[in-house]
Amino acid sequence: MDQLPPSLPKSRTEPDGSAVIRVLSYNIRSLRDDEEALARVIRACEPDLVLVQEAPRFFRWRKHAARLAAKCDLVVLGGGATAAGPLLLCSLRVFVERAEDVLLPRTPGLHRRGFATAVVRIGGVRVGLASLHLSLQAAERRAHAELLLERLAGMDVPYAIAAGDLNEGPEGPAYGRLATELQDCRAVAPWGGGPTFPAVAPDRRIDAVFASKGVEVLACGVPAGLPGLSLTDLRSATDHLPVLAALRLAAAP
Repeated sequence: MDQLPPSLPKSRTEPDGSAVIRVLSYNIRSLRDDEEALARVIRACEPDLVLVQEAPRFFRWRKHAARLAAKCDLVVLGGGATAAGPLLLCSLRVFVERAEDVLLPRTPGLHRRGFATAVVRIGGVRVGLASLHLSLQAAERRAHAELLLERLAGMDVPYAIAAGDLNEGPEGPAYGRLATELQDCRAVAPWGGGPTFPAVAPDRRIDAVFASKGVEVLACGVPAGLPGLSLTDLRSATDHLPVLAALRLAAAP
């Protein structure tokens, strides 16, 4: 993996209400791997927002999500089984205006998909969020990418952040469609590692953080080498590597 630069911007609220935030996207494979390693990875990233994919969806799923959040000094914002797997976690810095779980049209024979969405305030800034996990089938991925853009456009917020497992790389049509309307944060401000899957020997960049055009992207990438984060934990936590972005959201003049 690439070497990290010496520092990553820390979260802060500036005197005018502008916010610097850390956003983490992470496919956690239904907590089937090393949950303690997973929690250590998330804590080391010090995120304000965690956009999760493949959260637990079956027996006592809410308890499992709450347990993970507590281990990471976070709280559950929304999503989970009611969004078909995407989940939102946040720090106590985040004020939640509203959250909505969205189930997408299902293609017969394929897994049901959904978005975990919310509108939140951080500092003096409002931002819309969406955690997504796109289909294994190309046509459905492309259709769901369009639905995601429609959903973000309808949130009536100055900024939007979407992140997740796209099941295709930047050369794919669904990924490319999102990148025409949103910033692919890793492409804008590369930092750390690029490929995200599989965790033990990553050769594909199928996980991403996207931000609307007004967001200032400070850095984005796989955080291997971040202080307090071990390569062993990254490889044992789940089968994907996380993507960490530092973003600046300017307050309205």
